[in-house]
Amino acid sequence: MSNLKMIAPPVPNMPWQERPEGIMDAPVWRYSENPIIGRNPIKGVQRIFNSAVMPYKDAFIGVFRGEQTDGVPHIYLGRSKDAIHWQFDENKIPFVDEDGNPSMPLYAYDPRLVKVEDTYYIIWCQDFYGASIGLAKTTDFKTFTRLESPFIPYNRNAVLFPRKIGGKFMMLSRPSDSGHTPFGDIFISESPDMTYWGKHRHVMSRGSNWWEGLKIGGGAAPIETSEGWLMFYHGVCLTCNGYVYSVGGAILDIDNPSIVKYRCKNILLTPEEWYEERGFVPNVCFPCATIHDPETGRIAIYYGAADSYVGLAFTQFEDIMRYIMDNSMVNDTDTGLGKR
Repeated sequence: MSNLKMIAPPVPNMPWQERPEGIMDAPVWRYSENPIIGRNPIKGVQRIFNSAVMPYKDAFIGVFRGEQTDGVPHIYLGRSKDAIHWQFDENKIPFVDEDGNPSMPLYAYDPRLVKVEDTYYIIWCQDFYGASIGLAKTTDFKTFTRLESPFIPYNRNAVLFPRKIGGKFMMLSRPSDSGHTPFGDIFISESPDMTYWGKHRHVMSRGSNWWEGLKIGGGAAPIETSEGWLMFYHGVCLTCNGYVYSVGGAILDIDNPSIVKYRCKNILLTPEEWYEERGFVPNVCFPCATIHDPETGRIAIYYGAADSYVGLAFTQFEDIMRYIMDNSMVNDTDTGLGKR
């Protein structure tokens, strides 16, 4: 019996499709009915992509990047009984400030959704006199209260850990510049109260592997396991035809997640299908969320495809953990505490 364990609440009704024959490399396979969300899903929204979902009560809920018909991205709420077929609110999420007054960001994109204790947190990229991180919380998905921006510009790709570590909230992010950043490493920060953030640590450098040699960034919320935090992230390379975004995997230390224990040198998922290669921004697989069940070891990975669609892929917990560990290649900047 394996000594690898996934530590998470059970999700017996999670979406799943059995592994097809012919998988030769990373044990990750696409849902045969992808994309699960196509173009023009609701009035006023041309494309939904780079979105995050999770179990909620007996069904599923999600926050979705909706590219409006005026080109400005905002966040929309969606609900589903099976985590595949989604119904969306026609209006974008109505954020308020802590006094209950309307408080809408100028724009908002690439949201993540993470539950910590009894509260659901939405994290996204917004304008804070430059690209930076937005935060909001809800307990009922009816009232969405914005919190203070955790960082000054410029930053993107923030995601919370699903529980406190050492009594502190922990957040991954990718410092950047004001444009389409041609560089970037993953960092981690901690907070006692979701307001004041500090003890910033470096986690991972952009890789020596070609597929992630330009920049990397956080993806789905890390999954707690007996071996450490399982993290699906994105890596970017620059080709003669532009950027290519692929999905990678790493395992972080359970108590000090600035330390990388294993980092897979191989791509887990890269653009190959038409909906990944062809779209508003071609050649993009951008992981944003997982649904996972410790009883069966099933993991469903939700990813944005070509900045136009939402795709779904699957893997088995033990298989993906073994693959990352067996194909690991870490360097000195990965395995240290991230301090200088």
